Amino acid sequence: MSEWRLLDTGILSGAENMALDDVILEGRAEHQTPNTLRFLQFRPSTVLVGYHQSVEQEVRVPFCTQNNVDINRRITGGGTILFTPTCLGWEIFADKTAQGVNELRKDLGKLAEFVSSGAVLGLKKLGVDAEFRPKNDIEVNGRKISGTGGTERGDSFMYQGTLLIDFDIDLMLRSLRIPVEKLKDKEIDSVKERVTCLNWELGYVPPLDEIKNVFKEGFEEILGVSLKPSGLLHVEESMFDERLPYFKSNEWIDMVRRPENTAGNVSAMKKTPGGLIRVSVALDIPGNYIISSFITGDFQVFPQRAIMDLEARLKDAPTDADAIRGIVHGFFNETGTRVFGIDPDDFVNIILEAVKKTAFLDYGVSLEDSNHLMTINFMPDELDRQTFDYVLLPYCAKLIDCEFRWVEGCSICGDCSTSDVYEQVQKLGVPVRTVQNYEHLIETIHEFKEKGARGYIGSCCEAFKSKHHDDLVETGVPMLLIDVDDSTCYDLGKEHDAYAGSFEGQTVLKNDLLIHIIQTMWDRKTLKASIDVE
Repeated sequence: MSEWRLLDTGILSGAENMALDDVILEGRAEHQTPNTLRFLQFRPSTVLVGYHQSVEQEVRVPFCTQNNVDINRRITGGGTILFTPTCLGWEIFADKTAQGVNELRKDLGKLAEFVSSGAVLGLKKLGVDAEFRPKNDIEVNGRKISGTGGTERGDSFMYQGTLLIDFDIDLMLRSLRIPVEKLKDKEIDSVKERVTCLNWELGYVPPLDEIKNVFKEGFEEILGVSLKPSGLLHVEESMFDERLPYFKSNEWIDMVRRPENTAGNVSAMKKTPGGLIRVSVALDIPGNYIISSFITGDFQVFPQRAIMDLEARLKDAPTDADAIRGIVHGFFNETGTRVFGIDPDDFVNIILEAVKKTAFLDYGVSLEDSNHLMTINFMPDELDRQTFDYVLLPYCAKLIDCEFRWVEGCSICGDCSTSDVYEQVQKLGVPVRTVQNYEHLIETIHEFKEKGARGYIGSCCEAFKSKHHDDLVETGVPMLLIDVDDSTCYDLGKEHDAYAGSFEGQTVLKNDLLIHIIQTMWDRKTLKASIDVE
């Protein structure tokens, strides 16, 4: 068995832990430090955004500041996490030629499963029946107990995971950007349907030394190594002292910032197998060139700074499809960049969807408002060639106690946003339906398609569109969707209820924008009242 180092750095601050991650990865890449398994803990509780995420978009900064919750940035990709003192972190730093790793280095999915299997074995030794769930989670009976992710530098890589020993739901909900002001007790309890911890699974918290020991044994077994306890090397301590100020700085923590002038930007979002991609693009007017781009998300990319390099290549690029496709594909081919579960065309399509939103200017929609419009089965600049035969609205925009909440129709009482839209659409004589759940939506789309409908205008939250994008594309029906206001089932963690048509929250339609679009389409004769849907 080859010898590795077991490094237990104990309880440190967020900046200290992140600086050590960078130091050990750099030392391993320069062949100055050995292959290492590190255990880490945080105090105070720390929110960690992924390398490609914006603190402003992901974190409730005022709450964290007022409640002694630290904020920092990981050197790895992925989503935002809350690391409390009741969490244990584990990290593998190794040469890419290490035993068991070399043959998997080009397949990120298999590498993630291989490394995570060490943690899975450790959990099984504790009596917890855990298993790896692609793309990078460890779960127990369908509930996440550990999230994982990694990065690389030179010929070395780092792979890490977070083990939930105990779980403070309340602190997580209030630290991250989740609209907790509308959460009820039963909605907070619903978080337990997705996440678990050792305390919940075992009914007690095992001694920390026992947890670390079984994880050590698990990694020794899958890696075929002997882990020998050791401290930091002198070279690592020197590098740590030099780099710690940077990892405490706003330059590092706020490295990815949302554009300040949102009025001149167009944006789009898509959920992919590898994670969420958000794109915001600043354009010249009338939209012929990209001034700057901003690509964020919870994806994992190798090498670490590749997304920033891609953004640099897109600067001053023409906005036509061939130019963008050539730049993106050329970048990936030349640099060898890999993004876990995401293809270059995913970036091409989401960028094109954003830049083509300038077409909405011709419909009296500002660039800022265009970001509330989403297109399926056509690009925004193809809007003039689309015909919409009906309007579909979500049931969740009706009053919770309305007699029409769970059935088709509307009394047009004027007490909710749905009422105003129903009144406007019925004046035009255009068929309008209320969708009761996900399956009802798909059934309705197919029903209208069989009757000859050529498309529809609808309203839904951006998260619903993102999650069900592929399903909606498969229908083949063009859709122009307008985002909703207020907290949605996805914000509240209740999408399963919404899927079944039992979501008890209420959203609000963007009436001014929705009615403007409907009226404009009618005036242009691209919204028709010719389909018999009864």
